[in-house]
Amino acid sequence: MPLLLDLTPLRVSPSYRRLWSGFTLSGVGAQLATVAIGLQVYDITRSTFAVGIVGLCALVPLVVMGLYGGAIVDHYDRRKVALAAGLLLWVVSILNTVQAALGNTHVGVLYALVGLYNAGFGVVSPARSAIYPRLLDRSLLPAANALSVTAMNISMTVGPLLAGLLVDWGGYVTAYAVDAALFTFAVWGILRLEPIPPEADPEADPAAVRRRPGFASVLDGLRFLGTRPNVRMTFLADFCAMILAQPRALFPAVAVLSFGGGAKTVGVLSAAVAVGAVVAMLVSGPLGRVRRQGLAVIVSVALWGVSIVGFGLAVAAANGALPRGWALWLGALALAGAGAADSVSAVFRTTILQAATPDHLRGRLQGVFVVVVAGGPRLGDVVAGSLATVSTEAWAAIVGGVLCVVAVLALAAWQRGFVRYDAHHPTP
Repeated sequence: MPLLLDLTPLRVSPSYRRLWSGFTLSGVGAQLATVAIGLQVYDITRSTFAVGIVGLCALVPLVVMGLYGGAIVDHYDRRKVALAAGLLLWVVSILNTVQAALGNTHVGVLYALVGLYNAGFGVVSPARSAIYPRLLDRSLLPAANALSVTAMNISMTVGPLLAGLLVDWGGYVTAYAVDAALFTFAVWGILRLEPIPPEADPEADPAAVRRRPGFASVLDGLRFLGTRPNVRMTFLADFCAMILAQPRALFPAVAVLSFGGGAKTVGVLSAAVAVGAVVAMLVSGPLGRVRRQGLAVIVSVALWGVSIVGFGLAVAAANGALPRGWALWLGALALAGAGAADSVSAVFRTTILQAATPDHLRGRLQGVFVVVVAGGPRLGDVVAGSLATVSTEAWAAIVGGVLCVVAVLALAAWQRGFVRYDAHHPTP
């Protein structure tokens, strides 16, 4: 049985290879900017709650444009949609650089740019995800999803570490400028694609097909999701992890108050999650042979929650029970375990979604996927920041991790068909 990451999709499809490469490099910049924005907001306000509000500012445009953007993806050429949204993200990266160069001290400016960025991301992400199955044979989708998860987590490893180094060395202007430069590779990958119009629904009313995408088109996708319990469970399980037990809004305060560090410590904590995910994906070869993919999702999400509890305990120990250095590395190890669990969950959740969704609805379902995967952590930022405000950062992580485990096990008991999901005989 192959053990290492399967690189076949990169070998057989030059278009996929360019798109994946651009996604990886631009992802480094995006994670760099995410950490830099959190640091800049904390520098301005000295408030963990204010850092958590960044997530709320991202959530609303992400939800709206993730759902509507998916409908656009199912109606127009996916290459053109991805290119237009990608150019918007590029402009926002440049504006981040400009505000830092002008010495901005108003968090409202950062909140607005975060909202604009996530509006564009809500379109480009479902477009890219809907493009992948058109470039590759269906049998290669698990390997492609493992590669995507690997790329995302390489970005989450390198980006935060790079953010800590660049902010300390050259300030926020340097960090944001590097983000803008890296995003050019994403635009290049999209530009090199051939046109990719959506496939027609053979059962669709021709008049409906000619209509512009709108609320009714979004509802079609949601109605499809409402009748597919296994697909729906992939979203609900991820909500348990990303909303109830998302620790990243805690990192700036934890780095300073518990571990006695600064920007570099935030980079270490952020990167630890991604390091665990990358290590897991490097030995992801056997994942393609797993049949009980629903059960794998449940177990992975529960392990995420357990790992976040471990992180909270390490933070608590840093306040007296252990030397700060030891507590920091124990916390980073727990976060690495969380990242490994989440990466396995992501591979199976994405594969289930792609296998069960017809092409003419894939953009809309991928839009919902974006809302869950990218929007959930933003809402999780608000939850974590609020819990830390009424208690401590350590208790926010511990309580969130426990709630995650309880919630996902309750979902598994409620939807037993998802636990029995068989990849050889998939049922949506």
